Amino acid sequence: MSSGLGWMLQTLFLALLQLRYPASVPGEKGAEPDWGRDPAYAIYERYRYAYDTYGYLFLSENTGGEPEAAEGAGAEFGSLWVESGPGAGFQAGTDGDAIPVQLAQLQDYDFLMNRYYSVHASTTAPRELMQADQLLGTDIRLEQNPEEPQILIYHTHSQETYADYGPDNPDATVVENGRYLAELLRSRGWNVIHDVTEYDIQGGELDRNKAYNYALEGITKILEEHPTIEVVLDLHRDGVPENTRLVTEVNGKPTAKLMFFQGMSRTPDEEISYLPNPYLKENLAFGFQMQVEAEQFPGVTRKIYLKGLRYNLHLRGRSSLVEVGAQNNTSEEAKNAMEVLAEVLDRVLQGK
Repeated sequence: MSSGLGWMLQTLFLALLQLRYPASVPGEKGAEPDWGRDPAYAIYERYRYAYDTYGYLFLSENTGGEPEAAEGAGAEFGSLWVESGPGAGFQAGTDGDAIPVQLAQLQDYDFLMNRYYSVHASTTAPRELMQADQLLGTDIRLEQNPEEPQILIYHTHSQETYADYGPDNPDATVVENGRYLAELLRSRGWNVIHDVTEYDIQGGELDRNKAYNYALEGITKILEEHPTIEVVLDLHRDGVPENTRLVTEVNGKPTAKLMFFQGMSRTPDEEISYLPNPYLKENLAFGFQMQVEAEQFPGVTRKIYLKGLRYNLHLRGRSSLVEVGAQNNTSEEAKNAMEVLAEVLDRVLQGK
């Protein structure tokens, strides 16, 4: 089934559920705070029953193992990275040699999108946003200041675990990824806050339907308390079919594949007016520059995934949701990926 047909069937399913189970009247339980409007809270109000029961289908950032997202860009085209000098980059040849690639190739919209992006049927990536010179030319550099927090790491879905999770390995989780990434970044001179709040646990039970709403409230408070934070990372892991293995080898170590994810705040037709993201251009540049830098480790990244809602990526200009492997990766593979991510993030922020 195509992703477009799947999205249409999900929307029809919601409408049918609304007929069978009428939603409550918006506002009858009192006005929601502003943070409760994200993502798509007005639609949630209209289809309350469906979202309470099946909301994960719509709010989830999981790719579901869609082939175009599960395959890394390097699988089809070979790895590409662009030097900081004008006009040239390199593409890895079949024998591992570097073949020159002109930066002008990246100015071709189709070339850029086919090589680097997977676009979900819920959104679109307009040409005016997806221009390589702007994506590469946006200044993402950040001067280190060890005295003030500059990076925030958190987890909207704190309960996501890996294949070896259990009583003998309770740390096989995305939260442990965040702890290790924070440690690695601190060793490189960055001041990092790691938020371990369980936004997907409500009343002692797992509840992912409103996790993004609760996370927005939580991280907004953190950013208000620490206005020097300029980088916001939401670490997740994907959910894929069991026969899909998102693993490669980096420096002789098995490493889970990384995927940078961006919410576009737009449908296939237009911007979503009640989900504005004033930092969308900066965040697209941030993700693209990390993707390019990561290609010094061939095969470690999947294509950048673009989806329609906002996913709380609107509070800072260096925000990204990062998928670290999937449920069938091991915690060792995931932690090895944090070593790659720390190196990539450090180089991008320092303009190396």
